Amino acid sequence: MRPAQHIFSRPRSLRLFSCAVIGVGLSLSGCVAFKPSVIQRGSLVQADDYNQLKTGTSSRSDVMDLLGSPTSRATFDDNTWIYISMRQTLAPISFPHIDKQQVVVLTFDQGGILRNLRTLHKDDARYVSMAMGKTPTPGTKINIMQQILGNVGRYNPMSQMTSTYGGSTGPMNSMNGGPGHGGQGNSLP
Repeated sequence: MRPAQHIFSRPRSLRLFSCAVIGVGLSLSGCVAFKPSVIQRGSLVQADDYNQLKTGTSSRSDVMDLLGSPTSRATFDDNTWIYISMRQTLAPISFPHIDKQQVVVLTFDQGGILRNLRTLHKDDARYVSMAMGKTPTPGTKINIMQQILGNVGRYNPMSQMTSTYGGSTGPMNSMNGGPGHGGQGNSLP
């Protein structure tokens, strides 16, 4: 009986070993899904790029050739160009956080010559907190007279009857493809 028992135990251990190898392989391949991913957003402006710009000599066309079009322009001043970039890390089971944030602000004079170049980083950011309370808006409070008289004229008993609207049997009950088709459906001429 000993040799027969040895024959059956060998394939079982081989199957167990192969299942273990496959399980370890699958678990290690799943670790790649939990690797944090880095996302770059905005203009990819490097320090070497904007260090080539010279205040007083570089023009708007030089800036466009070197950096491309700006991410934004100042709201009330077309002579202020803003390049924004941000690197963010998305890690599984955590909130995304900003690794690097950079804002390059270029100011031109009326002739289109670069007058000022400022670089702002994440440390220069000003965090804004939410204000507690409500903002009053006109027209949201209804008095008693508006509640009593608000629905006067809204009920129309004739609206239940069929009427002709664009050749259909009513605004929402059309015969051929919806209101306004004049009974033509969606056919092309």
